[in-house]
Amino acid sequence: MEHDMFFKLVLIGDSNVGKTSINHRFCEGSFEEIFPWNHLDFKVKAIEMKGKKIKLGIWDTIGSERFVSFSTSYCRHAKGIILVYDVTDEETFDNIEEWLRRIGSQASKDVVKMLVGNKCDLTAQRVVSKERGERLARDHQMIFHEISAKNNVNVDTAFNDLVAAILEKIPELSDEWVVVEENVPPEKYC
Repeated sequence: MEHDMFFKLVLIGDSNVGKTSINHRFCEGSFEEIFPWNHLDFKVKAIEMKGKKIKLGIWDTIGSERFVSFSTSYCRHAKGIILVYDVTDEETFDNIEEWLRRIGSQASKDVVKMLVGNKCDLTAQRVVSKERGERLARDHQMIFHEISAKNNVNVDTAFNDLVAAILEKIPELSDEWVVVEENVPPEKYC
C-alpha cells in the first residue's frame, strides 16, 4: 500500500509489562506470550484514517535497566510514545515517572504520549486502579487506556486514538513532522 504519511511510534516501559505482546496483537492480530528481554523489535502496520494512508513504524524497546539509555534514544523523532505498565505490578506503574523523565530529553516537545495499563483482564491480581492511571495520564497530558493484549481489549482503540491525536497536531507543525519514509524492510510488514 502506498502511503501518505509515516509515523514512528515507540513502546516503552519496564520489562515484562507486555510491550511485545501489545505490538504483536496490534500488528499480527494474535497473542503470544513472548519474553524478548534482550532485543529490540520493529513492526510496520499500514492503516487508513481521516482519508490518509498511514504507515506506522512501531519500535518495541527493551525494558531492562541495562538498556534504558539505548531504549529511550529510540524516542528521537517519534510522533507517538506509548508508556506501558502492568496493572498487576505496582513497581512498573511507579517507574512511569522515571520513564517520562528519561524520554523528556530525547523526545520532541510535540510528541503525543499515551499511558497504557496492560493486563486489565487479570482483575483478581490488579494492584493499580484505573483511576490512578487516569490521574497520572491527566497530570502529564497523556492519552490513557487500559488494555489486554491477551484478550484483545482496547488494543486497536488505543493505537487509533494515538494516531488520531497525532493527526490533529499536524496542521500546527512543520513539514518535518510528516515524513514519508521508503526504506523500511517489506518483510517487517504485518
